[in-house]
Amino acid sequence: MAAVFLGMGVLGYLYFLTGATCRSAAADVLWRRSWLMDAIETGTNESLASRPTLAQPLIGEDIVAYLTRIEGRVTRERCAQWLGAANPYKEGDVFAGVAAVNAAHRGIARALVAATRLRTLDAMPLFDDELTVLLAGSVDGAARAATAEWTLDELASFLIRETGDRIDMIARGLSSIAIGSVVKLLSDAQLTAVSAKLFRALPGSMIGASGYLGARLQPNSPTDHPDDIRWQVFCGWAFGVGDVLLGTNPVSSDPRSIAIVEHTLRDVLQTFQLDAALPHCVLSHIDVQAAVEQAHPGSTALWFQSIAGSDAANRTFDVTVSKMLGHAAARVGRYGFYFETGQGADCTNGHANGVDMVLHESRKYGFARALTARVADAQRGAGTAVAPWVIVNDVAGFIGPEVFRTRAQLVRCCLEDLVMGKLHGLTIGLDVCATLHMDISLDDLDWCLDQVLPACPAYLMALPTKVDPMLGYLTTGFQDHVRLRENSGSRVNPPMQAFFESIGVLDADGAPGPSFGDPLQLFVAYQRRRGDVRDAREIRAVGAVQLAAVRARGVFIAEGHGERAADLSPALDETIRAIYDDAKLAFWATLPPTFVQSIPDVVVLESCSASREQYVLHPETGERLSARSVDRVCLLRDAHANAYDLQLVISDGLNALSIVEPGQLRPFLDAVRQIASDAGWRVAPEHLVINAGRVRAGYRVAETLFDGRSDRCALVHVIGERPGTGHNTFSAYVSVADGATWSTRNAVDHDITRVVSGVAHTALPPLDGARHVGTLLQRVG
Repeated sequence: MAAVFLGMGVLGYLYFLTGATCRSAAADVLWRRSWLMDAIETGTNESLASRPTLAQPLIGEDIVAYLTRIEGRVTRERCAQWLGAANPYKEGDVFAGVAAVNAAHRGIARALVAATRLRTLDAMPLFDDELTVLLAGSVDGAARAATAEWTLDELASFLIRETGDRIDMIARGLSSIAIGSVVKLLSDAQLTAVSAKLFRALPGSMIGASGYLGARLQPNSPTDHPDDIRWQVFCGWAFGVGDVLLGTNPVSSDPRSIAIVEHTLRDVLQTFQLDAALPHCVLSHIDVQAAVEQAHPGSTALWFQSIAGSDAANRTFDVTVSKMLGHAAARVGRYGFYFETGQGADCTNGHANGVDMVLHESRKYGFARALTARVADAQRGAGTAVAPWVIVNDVAGFIGPEVFRTRAQLVRCCLEDLVMGKLHGLTIGLDVCATLHMDISLDDLDWCLDQVLPACPAYLMALPTKVDPMLGYLTTGFQDHVRLRENSGSRVNPPMQAFFESIGVLDADGAPGPSFGDPLQLFVAYQRRRGDVRDAREIRAVGAVQLAAVRARGVFIAEGHGERAADLSPALDETIRAIYDDAKLAFWATLPPTFVQSIPDVVVLESCSASREQYVLHPETGERLSARSVDRVCLLRDAHANAYDLQLVISDGLNALSIVEPGQLRPFLDAVRQIASDAGWRVAPEHLVINAGRVRAGYRVAETLFDGRSDRCALVHVIGERPGTGHNTFSAYVSVADGATWSTRNAVDHDITRVVSGVAHTALPPLDGARHVGTLLQRVG
């Protein structure tokens, strides 16, 4: 199951107000949240017709002194609002209610933030949870005392002026809030310069070192097919790409399926004797990985988990501080953790709590820093001689346009996160990515990568093309790495460089070798190491058959190149661009009324989205039912009179075309209904169709439908997803809870829901998908 994941501001400003004029006013001059809610409807703060009057700060006045003078009191909410207003404009901060309403407001906020001392900032009660306690304990006390009287302006100047070694001396004493606040004051160019001075190489490697650019191979399969995964690894290595991690996002969360993917990755590494140089990871929930390791000792390497910036947001991932500390205490080998983060995840999951996205993101890095220290303690206790590998991946851009919309904002996000991650002492790489409903094109991503590379990320993502065949989003392709390494003179980690030379993929200078771009040659080498003595031509013929089957399942495999080694082959480039164009159509498609009426026993509902544009740009409107729809569900509940305990719901989601695909939805529904009935579930006869519905809209249906019940009840929500994979796929979200839980609003969320994704004729066949749903219902039933 792919994680329910996880964006940014425009070009940076200097940290003082420059040229903006402000009028003095009394205590009511501060902006109010209601104006921000108006901004959500218009899509921007900058175009508001009614702008607040703001009081000019006194020279050297910080946030606390300003609030005391203007309002007569200092509150958590006001402190968080002024810190958020200092950010460059981001849609996600509007959503959180903390964005500046205009340039004058932003300028004042930056002046106030710049004048605030670190000890004052650290004393602000922005959060009150277990994570806050953990973060405070992970900061070096002596180093903190040395900078406590610095203002954020002085800290920013120090970062700009001093060398990386000098910055390292103070960084361990900086709190996550201080780190998240200082980046607000730096321009894009300044963030780039600071990041380029800081290097956090993984122990015993050059990953994250100066002059090196690594790659995390992401061999995702729409069906978790071992051949799909294996051939994408061969493909990446054929281009000299993939020296940091082999990390697969699984479709299924079943431990048995996860074990198969783990084995597939481990087998390739062991066959080539690379498991000591390169870890593997399956990005399932950490509890599932732990269970797989217990059942199959030695089968896992790095353990993955998405992490958030507060206890409440972490619960969305079914994660707690104590759980993660417990897992950290068990990581006593060379490979520790692989964390994924991203600005906007906390906000879009409903846990912004009045704090901006940058500060939430910084706290995630603080969480990673604290867990890294705990892993190191565990290893010392176990007498392990090597320091642990802990890797952070910033998935910047995965959420969508509700977080940020433009390529300049994506770059800003990446630069902020690199600096924050490195100041926390972390080895951090980037997934410079975009969903297909953002205003970022395939060519825009090239520009973004060129802007970000001078900031020296430890690594970037790597797929055969820019399009992920399972998750359906845009990211870095193998040949992007070839181009970026050529342009920057960057190298890959030496053990993998030696391997690429031995295969003939790269020469000693890192330039293309005779086997460059030829995954079939990697297959021959793989077979040879497994004892295959057949003629190479015969092995290649077998590989070609496998490769054709992989492509038939919709997985993109690059072979050869275009005019330059860094170019995709023309035919593949044309295919990817066509898929991108088709995805744009899918995002804006809706369910035809004639199709909806053809569904047996249909009850039509609608969300609070007034238009498709509002649905795409403001997802929260698609998570709530209209008042009329709530009334319809209430009538249905009364008519059912507790006779049923499983409800089928269908939504268009982000890919209505997957729902209307001929012969795809109906067989799936019929099979789920039969399998669930055979397992003892009482399935309601009606199919509830939510126009402009998102995943949480299904929870709202079930809360009303199962209100007042005492028995267990289940929701199976079928929703169109992931255009851009080359498939019209839908997913089924399976939620099972007792009546008391369903009767408590918002008690059911993503943390207890399991998903079967990638259902389509050309991916996971509908009948197989239905069987997976049945397995989930049996497991939790």
